[in-house]
Order: sequence, then structure tokens, then C-alpha cells
Amino acid sequence: MRVPSTAGAAVHGAGAVALRRPRSPEGGAVETFDLSGVVRRIRRRADLSQRELAEACGVPQSAVAQAETGRRDLGATLLARAAGLAGLRLALLDGSGREVAGMAPDAVRDLGGRRFPAHLDTHHSDERPGRYEHRFDRPLPWFTVDRHRGARDGLRARNGTPEDHHLPRPGDSPAERRARRRRAARDAAEERRRTAREAAREAAGPGWEDAWSCTCPAACDELDDGSGPPVHAPGCACCCDLG
Repeated sequence: MRVPSTAGAAVHGAGAVALRRPRSPEGGAVETFDLSGVVRRIRRRADLSQRELAEACGVPQSAVAQAETGRRDLGATLLARAAGLAGLRLALLDGSGREVAGMAPDAVRDLGGRRFPAHLDTHHSDERPGRYEHRFDRPLPWFTVDRHRGARDGLRARNGTPEDHHLPRPGDSPAERRARRRRAARDAAEERRRTAREAAREAAGPGWEDAWSCTCPAACDELDDGSGPPVHAPGCACCCDLG
């Protein structure tokens, strides 16, 4: 059984479906969720009386009767259980009728094991360090959010709105990401040196090895993590990729 997301069913607290006429984000009224008709449809599909449906769901018969007359709300969990008796299920639909899944239950969480706010977007803590003030007496969290909607909306305008929060993946820790950046920086430095050697060979012709060679110490590769312009160790006389 599908309940359109534009039907105006509002979920409160433990999942009670409020029968009111809400407003759409654009300000116009949206269609009210017909709980009475839904419960009666469930009973008809399941061939159950009010008393039989109430017993199967563990509620008084009066709860079903009052829901059908619009004098009582039913919790979403209870309504889903009743729908299952009729071989139906509850679902959210968008304006075009496509089903919208709930947010992933196994999405990333903060260091305390808490879910991030659903309306904000998660990102790695080291992606935009200027937006995150790290307390050095605590471990660096793997993920964080932009708590200012203006910053979030600016990123969404450029990159689109993520469908969900990040899902955990191997290599998400700050240490592993830092190691990958260092490896990538070393590979990039080697590629720059290779390109420079090729250019020297083409320019010098025979004997090109004497025209150019890299004398960077190993410390240069350790310092350069790829986060900015090429970095060389103090005292490096080569500085081959600084142009």
C-alpha cells in the first residue's frame, strides 16, 4: 500500500499520523491524508471486521472504529502492521508517483555513535578543514557536517544535493586518507620529474642525461602531501618541479 508523500500525513513523536491540512513548501495547501478510507480499504482487502483487525494489531476495537470516523489517529507502525495483514505496505511517493526510500540506517555517525542531522550533508572532516574547528584534545572525527545552511546550500548549488549521508567505506579514517594523499603526491612528483626528463631529452638530443638530472633527497617526497604547490626539503638544491 502506498501513501503519497504529498498526501499531508504528518508524523509526530512515535509516529502518529496527524489528520490536518498542512502546507506545501511553496505555500499551497496539499491533499489531506484519508486515514479513514485507508483503514477501511485495509479491512476490505483483508476481509476483517473492526474487532478482528483490532485483535490482530493488539488495540481495542474502539481504536479502529474511531480511526474510521476520523476521531482518532493511528501510529505509523500500527498502520503498517494493519496494512501487512492485507498484503499491503506503506510507502512514500514523490510528486511523480515514484517511491522514495527512507534514509540509510547504516549511514556514517559521529564519534559518539549518533546520527547526523538529516537535513545537513555529511563530508570527511579533512575535506574542508577551514569549516571545522578541531579540538586537539579529542580524536579527529571521520565525518562532520556544515551546520550553517548557507554553506550547505552553496555546495549544493555547485555539486547537487546528495541523496543520502555517506555510507561507511574502507579507508575513511583521516590517517588512511592522509596516507593516500601522500602517495598521490609522490606519484605526481615522479610524473613531473619524468615529464621534465622527457623535455630535457628532446631539447638536448644525444647526451641528454648530462643536461638534466633530479637530485631531490627522499625528504622532499615525505614533505609533499599534494595539498598545495610542490614542497621541497630545506637545503634541496634541485627544486626540479617548482618551475
